[in-house]
Amino acid sequence: MEAFNEKVAYENPLLSLRIFRTIRHSPAFTNWHFHKQLEFLLILEGNLDVYLAEETYHLGAGDLFLLGASELHRDRSTNHLDYIVLQFDLEQFFDHSSIPYMRYFSETHVPLSQANYIFEENKFIKSQTASCIEQILKEASLKQTGYELAVSILIKQIMLHLLRGDTRKVLIEQDNFDKARLKPVLDYIENHLTERISVEVVCKIANMSYYYFVKFFKKTIGLSFTEYVNYRKVKSAERMLLTKDLSISEVGERIGMPNMAHFYKMFKKYNDCSPKQFQRKMLMWQKT
Repeated sequence: MEAFNEKVAYENPLLSLRIFRTIRHSPAFTNWHFHKQLEFLLILEGNLDVYLAEETYHLGAGDLFLLGASELHRDRSTNHLDYIVLQFDLEQFFDHSSIPYMRYFSETHVPLSQANYIFEENKFIKSQTASCIEQILKEASLKQTGYELAVSILIKQIMLHLLRGDTRKVLIEQDNFDKARLKPVLDYIENHLTERISVEVVCKIANMSYYYFVKFFKKTIGLSFTEYVNYRKVKSAERMLLTKDLSISEVGERIGMPNMAHFYKMFKKYNDCSPKQFQRKMLMWQKT
């Protein structure tokens, strides 16, 4: 079974998202593929069969389907299919206050496609989620002032619908982690993004041993401690690139990544481009 890695292109560099409505006028069978973005399919008219590695789902008008990040899939449509496709990098829509919930969507135990039972069993959540997707399409099409903010809010609403509708606990793990125990650590990270942040220091803040802390942090946040720190540093770098008159090396210094090779590597991991390319894309977008 051959599969290709689909590269999803974002229209707006401020939004790690792609949404479009499309119509297939004749039967079509796509090849096996995957992409790092989550994907929602909202069927408006017609029928679509979605094939995963071990399951097949039959969708009709009004149905909604969720595919997890990097989940292998293909589909087959009938004579006429009208549907909306929403693809986005969920990680980019979490901020300091909401990132502890990222672990529910990290797919460390099961793929997100197993959460589709929520739409089958809860018609209200299905309707509300479909409405959010249609609103995102409208916002992305009209591009009124602040539409990026509106889209971000709608994405979070979708995630909230899934979390609260997960009666089978597919997303919500059985363990009741005490996120409050990590609040001092997260606050410390935010206040020291310009410095080298030592795991030994935060272990003392959390009053945990090194080995217990790294496991606890990964389970609670959904990212390893190092991944989380790098993620927050890159987010800080993005703001500096857009709001301060600094060189790339100065930005790297300000976020505690003086090694330019490491800074470029981390920045590209979260933005699929270099800091300079990011800056240029943003400036060009703001001028349009």
